[in-house]
Amino acid sequence: MDKSEQKNVTLPLLPLRGLTAFPNTTIYIDVGRERSLAALESAMDGDRRLLLVAQRNINCDQPEQADLYTVGTVARVRHVMPVSEEVVRLVCEGESRALLLALEEKAHHAEAAYIAMTSDLMGDPIETTGYAERAKTLFGALSRERGRVPGELVQIVESETSADVLADLIAANALRKVEDKQKLLECRNVLMRLQLLCGMLREEIELSRIEHEIEEKVKERIEEHQRDYYLHEQLKVVQEELGDDEEQEIVKMREKLDASKMNDEAREKVKREIDRLDGMARGTPEATVCENYIDWMLNMPWGIETGAKIDMVRARKVLEADHYGLEKVKERILEYLAVCSVRGDMKSPILCLIGPPGVGKTSIASSVARALKRKFVRVSLGGLHDEAEIRGHRRTYIGSQPGRIVANLRHCGVMDPVFLFDEIDKMASDFRGDPASAMLEALDPAQNATFTDHYLDAPFDLSRVLFITTANSAEDIPEPLLDRMELIEVPSYTLEEKVQIAKRHLLPRQLKEHGLTRTQIRITDKALTELISGYTREAGVRTLEREIGHVCRKAVLEMIDAGQTKEDFKVSIHPDMLERYLGIRRFLPDEVGKKPETGVVNGLAWTQVGGTTMPIEVAVMPGQGVIEMTGRLGDVMKESARTALSYIRSRSHELGLDDEFHKKNDIHIHVPEGAVPKDGPSAGVALTCAMVSALTGIPARQDAAMTGEITLRGHVLPIGGVKEKLLAAYRLGITTLLLPSGNEKDLTEIPKDVREHLDIHLLKQVDEALNLLLIR
Repeated sequence: MDKSEQKNVTLPLLPLRGLTAFPNTTIYIDVGRERSLAALESAMDGDRRLLLVAQRNINCDQPEQADLYTVGTVARVRHVMPVSEEVVRLVCEGESRALLLALEEKAHHAEAAYIAMTSDLMGDPIETTGYAERAKTLFGALSRERGRVPGELVQIVESETSADVLADLIAANALRKVEDKQKLLECRNVLMRLQLLCGMLREEIELSRIEHEIEEKVKERIEEHQRDYYLHEQLKVVQEELGDDEEQEIVKMREKLDASKMNDEAREKVKREIDRLDGMARGTPEATVCENYIDWMLNMPWGIETGAKIDMVRARKVLEADHYGLEKVKERILEYLAVCSVRGDMKSPILCLIGPPGVGKTSIASSVARALKRKFVRVSLGGLHDEAEIRGHRRTYIGSQPGRIVANLRHCGVMDPVFLFDEIDKMASDFRGDPASAMLEALDPAQNATFTDHYLDAPFDLSRVLFITTANSAEDIPEPLLDRMELIEVPSYTLEEKVQIAKRHLLPRQLKEHGLTRTQIRITDKALTELISGYTREAGVRTLEREIGHVCRKAVLEMIDAGQTKEDFKVSIHPDMLERYLGIRRFLPDEVGKKPETGVVNGLAWTQVGGTTMPIEVAVMPGQGVIEMTGRLGDVMKESARTALSYIRSRSHELGLDDEFHKKNDIHIHVPEGAVPKDGPSAGVALTCAMVSALTGIPARQDAAMTGEITLRGHVLPIGGVKEKLLAAYRLGITTLLLPSGNEKDLTEIPKDVREHLDIHLLKQVDEALNLLLIR
């Protein structure tokens, strides 16, 4: 070496496992070790160069200098591509050989001190050229023998004129062993390197030829009839070793098939699969798929029913005992069951219980099952987006299985359970299919007698199953599916109903779960009323039950802290004790009847979790006729606001407004709780009253709430969700309510005890609302 070669420099070290990098070649490296990633980061911060050195032992995760070869390659990083969260792939280009001198440990990686090595060109040029041509010839022969070397690489090798580059290029792409590659990397003399390379290439060619001959011999020996003979002989030996267990298993399958009441099409498929299994070698993937299918088919409840007839007296008693209130819901279910008992089958429209969360939809379905003495199956469809979850997977791979309907029917063991599809309005659809469409066959009484699961691939009778579904809103149920169901609305509970439900069902259940009895904890009616109004605000009773459970836990803790025994412990919960048990009251009573305000009215809205009030605020400022609407209003509400403004403009003279008020003023309409989207066709009356109040400066009553849509001529149109809205107003203490006259028929659904406390005004024209609401 000359003095220029002995310059001592350092680079980040990247140890290679099972790889050797050569100068003038491109190498792909997957990097995942922490120290290697740190070295890469250091290189990228500098001139993008690394020292690549092969490991002697590929199993060493943190190699020291003794674990590395002494000669490596200085390489420049050209590209970095992420493979996964922990691994990146490098594309590096070798630049020169390097002699590793020492390692210097940094915080997270090693820096390598090295001396760059140049190739030694000493030797007879003619001999060097001869060996280069020989190396090209041998590489071509090896390429033909292996048959998988890219043609472009062969062309690059043939056109290379530098003996130094040629040796490295062939070594990098033709040799298999790291040891052989390392010998060539460590050889500086080009002539000697080519001599070594030619010897190694001859060995590679011979090895490839031997491998090819072995493959050909194996192919010739394993002919089709010999293969079948060998496999059958092997199967016989295995069966002799195992005994007659498998034969007995096949016999049992056939006996079980004969005893089954499955239909002819299913029986033929199972018989064919058993015959196939009898000729298969057990333990193979195909045999596993076949066995699983036969097991599913033989264990389905073909023809098995509970046999219990519909007892209407028992059904009525069970529904009355399990649920307080909900008279119309219970009456409709009893009507449905009565028709089914007369017809003798369940081929009637599927029941769909629609209502806010926590009002008892799922428990009603459970009570129906108990009333009919049938097994109860519940499947939650919330978030379901794969059609195969309903109709099963086709038997094209190991691990395929039936859909939820078939799987649950096998689990319950009968063909006539009460089957609840919970949250049917929350199914989704994507590229994997539309589960709502798959539900059509299951829920349609005209089709479900021949329901075909993709896995079973045979018709299964679902006509004896009593299907019940639940949803929070009918709007999110696809129209074809909705057409096959009969909707039963499960309304919100009134305060009085919640008190009775708590006394009869929630408190006894929580006492049992906490190991207490009615004699140990007693909650007075006034305390329950305070708990409901001050600590819950919901359409159902889920939060109420949680709060009762909270009271029970606090009481048990007090019992233990006081050193009392379970037998001696007794406590009576009164309203003034609730703050001690549940903390500060969460919901303060609304200030009903407070001072009238200008530009503010109370609207009524319906949501999927029940009714609620919706304050509407309007501000009028001098301007140029700009209308601003905030509070995340939907398109329908925006149209209602424009309709209301047009109506006010048409009546500006009667209302005492300037004919040009809409040009001289800016109007800002705001509905509080801006983060919550709001939309619906029932805000027209409230928007009109709020704008008239703001434009005229006349205060509006705050002890009244209203709902209804209007036309350009001021007619008030009927709306939906009346019961939920009125119950929400009643819960909040608002008793003066303005409703469309077209909704008078809906007032019969309001409980009598609630109706007695409400002052309801029925509107035909929006002017009637203005006269009632505005304090002139």
